[in-house]
Amino acid sequence: MPGKLYLVSTPIGNLEDLTFRAHRVLQEVSVIAAEDTRHTQKLCRHYQIHTRLTSYHDFNKEEKTPVLLELLKEGKSIALVSDAGTPLISDPGYFLVTRAIAINVPIVPIPGPSSVVAALSVAGLPTDAFTFIGFLPRKSSARTRLLESLREETKTIIFFETPHRIKTTLLAIQEILGDRRIAISRELTKAHEEIIRGTAREILLSNSSRVLKGEMTLVIQGKEKRAKRSRQDLQPGFNHRPSE
Repeated sequence: MPGKLYLVSTPIGNLEDLTFRAHRVLQEVSVIAAEDTRHTQKLCRHYQIHTRLTSYHDFNKEEKTPVLLELLKEGKSIALVSDAGTPLISDPGYFLVTRAIAINVPIVPIPGPSSVVAALSVAGLPTDAFTFIGFLPRKSSARTRLLESLREETKTIIFFETPHRIKTTLLAIQEILGDRRIAISRELTKAHEEIIRGTAREILLSNSSRVLKGEMTLVIQGKEKRAKRSRQDLQPGFNHRPSE
């Protein structure tokens, strides 16, 4: 029987957010495949986890995937982790997972922290339906095209942004999507956690003299739906008659 490939969610900031199950799995597997072994080593030291680490990221996935698949075929289990949060959510792992599925390796999710869900829960915007974009394109032209494609989206929109592009992105949102309500979750679960709420214009004005630092998750109001008119209202020439 092949080993299992565990997709283990790790803390997005606060180390106390590692689940009991994630801790046990990281101790029991043969290898932890980490996006950045130096980053994951800090987590392992904190919890006294001594499992062997190996790097797995977008730049070595072609050469590392066959090695990991061979270990799985031998019956060894592997935990895949990203630097923070849930693997494959704007993080490496899709390449490995699809090839593991192709050879019938059991894939086991170990749920845990997610900046997407955490940011949505505190945004104060509708949570019944949302669209997750990931990181916006670096090139301004591609970023503009993506935002234009979201102009008619009525669901809440979520994406990640970096500190050096945040103000440019807010300006683009204001210009393309309009002055919608936004919640920026900055440094979630960390010492300097901050939730900034307001319209794009309000956030730009109130933060014009400061540099926003750290990882950010933006939650944006979807396009407001038009109120539905009744069937009678749609009939031409319909008027309520005054009472006699």
